[in-house]
Parts: sequence; C-alpha cells; structure tokens
Amino acid sequence: MDWLMGKSKAKPNGKKPPAEEKKQYLELEYTKIRVVDFDLKELVVLPREIDLNEWLASNTTTFFNLINLQYSTISEFCTGETCQAMTACNTIYYWYDERGKKTKCTAPQYVDFVMSLCQKLVTDEEIFPTKYGKEFPNSFESLVKKICRYLFHVLAHLYWAHFKETVALDLQGHLNTLYAHFIIFVREFNLVDPKETCIMDDLSEILCAPAPPPAPTPAPSAPDSAPSPSSQNHVTER
Repeated sequence: MDWLMGKSKAKPNGKKPPAEEKKQYLELEYTKIRVVDFDLKELVVLPREIDLNEWLASNTTTFFNLINLQYSTISEFCTGETCQAMTACNTIYYWYDERGKKTKCTAPQYVDFVMSLCQKLVTDEEIFPTKYGKEFPNSFESLVKKICRYLFHVLAHLYWAHFKETVALDLQGHLNTLYAHFIIFVREFNLVDPKETCIMDDLSEILCAPAPPPAPTPAPSAPDSAPSPSSQNHVTER
C-alpha cells in the first residue's frame, strides 16, 4: 500500500445513513471467537519498573503495526467503489489537512492518510525516541491520543464495512482480540474520548467483558460396588 504523507486531523460529522444495517459482528457465534482466553486487562497495566511514556510508546507502535496488518488482509475489498466514504456505524469521517481544509475521501484514501501519519510519528526519533536517555517531547501524550483516535476509526470501519470479508478469511478471532486489547488499553490510560468510541460501545461491552471462569470439573462418581455410608459399620469410642 502506498502511504500518502501529511499531518492532519479527522473529525466525525455525525451524518447518519438512511438506515442502519444489521450488525453481524454482534452475533454470538462471532463475538465468542478469540485467539486468547486470558484477561487482556493484565496486558495493559503499567509495570512498576517501566516509565509511562515508554509503555505508551511501545504499545502504540505495536497497535499501529497490528491494525495496519489487519486492514491489509481486506484492503483489496476496500476500494473507492465499495467504500466511497470512510464510514463506521452512523458516522462518516472526514479528513482535515494541515490547513484545516475538510475533505470527504474514500475509505482507502482515509486509511492511507491515517497510516502514513502514524508511521511518520512512530518512526520520528524526536517524538518516539528509542535511544537511551532521550527525552519524550511535551506533546507526546497528545500525539499518542491522536494516533489512537485514528486507529479506532480504522478498527470501526473494519467491523462496519468489512466484517463479512474478515469472516470469510477466518480472521474474526484475530480482529476481536485486537479490538478488545486496543479498547482496554485506551480506556486504561484515557487515550480516546468516550464520545469518540461510543459508536462501538455495544461491541466493546461484549468483547471487553472479563472472560467467564472455566466450568468446574465434575467430581468422579463413586463406583457402583462401593458401600454407602449408611451400610458401613461404625465403632463409637466411649
């Protein structure tokens, strides 16, 4: 995929399509499919020995790479003809260039803008330093929030517009796990405004709920030949 370079911001305009389609991704047969069976909350908690900015940088870079990879699996189905706007649920996302000009672009164009900007930021040593002793800039947290907001738009579009293709490729388990991990992470560190993510709250509450405990193993039944307690002789000491 060719990344289009540019530093911009995007905002949803709240425009609603004529009718909301049935959300296939909410059906139990799909939401129950994951690639891990442990509590993702454990993966996002800040370890005591790690600096907060280092933790945010590492996880943000990882999420960028994983979401980029997840999108690439269905990118051939996300075209200017099939996705004439960047949609997710009842929202159309517009791109705002560095001059503040609002542009309604196709979904693949929007994703190109998102991924190129994210790639530019996470590979910038002045913003995401990798050398020992290098300080993070004062703007680091706000830039991480910007990246996470964009990545949420891409995830939401994957569910809304390309879940059928994801299922056909048998990748819904990967998408569900990635989405849940991402949402739990941004909630842990307040990186995305809940007003931004509320369009997917129905899915978030299902996928981010703690995994149910495993069913207890039933105790083995006593052999038929074993005598019942009432039939055994008891000796009482006096």
